[in-house]
Amino acid sequence: MKLLYQDAHIVVVDKPSGLLSVPGRGPDKIDSVAHRIREMFPGCIEQPAPHRLDMDTSGLLVLALTAEAHRHLSRQFQERKTEKDYVALLDGELPPALGEEGEINLPFRLDIENRPYQIYDEVHGKMGTTHWKKMGVEDGRTRVAFHPITGRTHQLRVHSAHKKGLGVPIMDDPLYGNGEDPGKMKLHALKLGFTHPASGEWMSFEVEAPF
Repeated sequence: MKLLYQDAHIVVVDKPSGLLSVPGRGPDKIDSVAHRIREMFPGCIEQPAPHRLDMDTSGLLVLALTAEAHRHLSRQFQERKTEKDYVALLDGELPPALGEEGEINLPFRLDIENRPYQIYDEVHGKMGTTHWKKMGVEDGRTRVAFHPITGRTHQLRVHSAHKKGLGVPIMDDPLYGNGEDPGKMKLHALKLGFTHPASGEWMSFEVEAPF
């Protein structure tokens, strides 16, 4: 985990793939970005994460050190006032009919018998919306830029893999693709923009993908 920015209110980090954003259940899943930040900053609140990345997703996270900063940032994420951009390497080439860019709108929900897997459901699912753009093909694998409009659990992973989305899973995705080992999925939170909870200044961060 790399610390990119810190002040009295917030911390911005570059999270590696394979590290939890917040602690999971059980003592073996305590290690996480939130746990490490609490240890690094003794005055930090108990739950500093106003948003999360999947364990296997790498990239930018902002964490709050104070309750007021957490409320402010949480509201921004809920009201979609933040900017988030991702890059992914997909395990194959896109069907030509999809073109070079587009928008995916797919309703999906948690599979309660197979957590945390998400399934397509036109009746009970909640809509997820993602803009995508093809960046190129590398050794038969497609690099894609994602701009999620909604922030649903596993949204980009489902939108990539499902036949009603791009139809090609993200490389090394252990749930929706062919990934076997944790910490290797090729999905990265590339850019993050938000309003500073204290100064009101717009802040923007960018960190290159490790793949």
